[in-house]
Amino acid sequence: MAVVETIEHEATDRTPAVVFDFAAGQYRLSGESYPEDAANFYGPLTQGLRQAIEDRASDEVEFTVEMIYFNSSTAKALMNMFQILEDGAESGLKVRINWCYHDDDETMEEFGEDFSEDFEHADFRMCPLT
Repeated sequence: MAVVETIEHEATDRTPAVVFDFAAGQYRLSGESYPEDAANFYGPLTQGLRQAIEDRASDEVEFTVEMIYFNSSTAKALMNMFQILEDGAESGLKVRINWCYHDDDETMEEFGEDFSEDFEHADFRMCPLT
């Protein structure tokens, strides 16, 4: 399967803005996420990410999450993507994950801290926004 160069989606009232630039190793999710069908929305992103990591489409990966709200099915999709990133980092890929949250949003800060505990090899950074 040929690697797709980029997947981009504008944010909607139920889904985040997405920019997955596979060739550059730059990935970004921002906004709110509570899609009616999370598997349908996140499936192609997860598959593309897995393929790009397996193919070493880039030498370095930067994955940025800047969510203001997400539901439990989105959390599961994020965990799946984070596991792919951690596996890539464990096999020698340079991976940085930026968890961006507004500094007054304790809920998103706590989610980031919880996610960060699952990483040993990827560089997980908490990025408070003012």
